[in-house]
Amino acid sequence: MSRSGTLALNGGPPARTKPWPAWPVYDEREEDALLSVLRSRRWWRHAHGVGVTLDERGQLGAVGTFERDFAHAHDCAYGIAVANGTVSLEIALRAAGVGPGDEVIVPPYTFVATATAPLMVGAVPVFADIDADSYNLNPARVLQAISPRTRAIIPVHWGGQICDMDAINAIASDHGLIVLEDAAHAHGSSYNGRLAGSLGSLGSFSFQASKTMTAGEGGIITTNDAGLAERCDSLMWAGRKRGEPWYCHFELASNARMTEFQGAILSVQLARLPEQIERRMRNASVLDELLSGIEGIRPLVQSASTTMNSYYLYTFRYDAAAFHGLSKSRFVEALQAEGIPGASSGYIWPLYRNPLFTERRFWNGQFPMGTESYPRVIDYMSFQAECPVAERACETEAVWISHETLLGDEEDMRDIADAVAKIQVNSGSLV
Repeated sequence: MSRSGTLALNGGPPARTKPWPAWPVYDEREEDALLSVLRSRRWWRHAHGVGVTLDERGQLGAVGTFERDFAHAHDCAYGIAVANGTVSLEIALRAAGVGPGDEVIVPPYTFVATATAPLMVGAVPVFADIDADSYNLNPARVLQAISPRTRAIIPVHWGGQICDMDAINAIASDHGLIVLEDAAHAHGSSYNGRLAGSLGSLGSFSFQASKTMTAGEGGIITTNDAGLAERCDSLMWAGRKRGEPWYCHFELASNARMTEFQGAILSVQLARLPEQIERRMRNASVLDELLSGIEGIRPLVQSASTTMNSYYLYTFRYDAAAFHGLSKSRFVEALQAEGIPGASSGYIWPLYRNPLFTERRFWNGQFPMGTESYPRVIDYMSFQAECPVAERACETEAVWISHETLLGDEEDMRDIADAVAKIQVNSGSLV
């Protein structure tokens, strides 16, 4: 493909016209799994203890089987499947004893649930900036954010690459903090050979429709701590306890059970995961090399500690100066027009600039702030000066490529690079 020619936005032919791999991926295996649950008439989980869901024949049901297999595939003894990834974070924090008066350190470059989960348990999120090369939580910034009220850290494994967990765990150990991995991007990812979800006290995964494993919705909590697992299990099903009568409830809790249909689909999706990760990693390596040769484009840096990257998102950094000052949003519009629909500008701003935080629209007002348990009232816009990397990523730098795009072949990766190069050469026509 020639790098010259009229851009698609200016009426020229797009650089790419072939379709991309569709998502989600399914075949007769998902169909058979769903029909098996349908015909069994056992559509919901019968919980009989931590990580065990038994049907009337004493066998593991679909959810129980998935919990066991997913946990073991992520180096964990326990998996507690729940309704979605948002509630998995909330339940994990509650199980760890995080509550009113506590602070939780979170990155500003992530989905909102990472920061609202602390608020949902009465704690307060405090933002620490991300690393410029990986967009993962910066341990040095975490250290600066710690106060006497800090109780937990939630590192987010951005795009599938694991955070610097050695540094984060060392900080947590020194200050007596809980580490809850937000691994919503990191199914199957590993760090020095150790799997996501096993690197902190607890791990949280999402199976929402866009994730690299999906049942439309769903989530799971992973841990190697039997006490935390039992607490998560109770909080997942209305405060019950194993071995106690069904209508006996021991604490305030919601119902957040996963359905047997979701468990059945996810078991098949788990079996697909290793091959898909291998393909994404191979194509990401090709794309790294191709894009690095284009002025103004820098892929994120993959750390040597990353032994497996699920690549929920392929992210590169865009420099408008090399594109005649073309804005990031206009560049992405041009890239989509050239036949790369999986391209995105990502977050419009860091989390703390959302009205939720700037106006402190929390629990019927600004609770838990301004209370006896937490007298301080945080001005979240003050984090703008403390998080320059997140600011830059959102406003001018970060461009995402969705993970299904990486399920193509090497020629598909060349089409992406050709489209970027075409825009670079002809960007002056869009300014």
